[in-house]
Amino acid sequence: MFFSFRSGNPLFDLGEVYVLILFARALLSWFPYSPSSPLNPVRRLVFAVTEPVLAPFRRIIPPIGMIDLSFLVAIIVVQLFVNDVLGRLPI
Repeated sequence: MFFSFRSGNPLFDLGEVYVLILFARALLSWFPYSPSSPLNPVRRLVFAVTEPVLAPFRRIIPPIGMIDLSFLVAIIVVQLFVNDVLGRLPI
């Protein structure tokens, strides 16, 4: 299962929530941005939380046309970290 939200490991659960926030950023990037939008505060929060993780990947992997492959690599790396490292912590 992709998202399991095990209640016995809060770090794993936070990692899973972070992956969901990354997906929310992907969805928000598809819609036009307007400063007067009611979703503007949510968009700013999501971008502020995810940019520290995505920026290093963007420096390494340049976009191909309009496709940002760094985002895909970042999601895979974060998901692997959450499942393989945080999922195995004996908490």
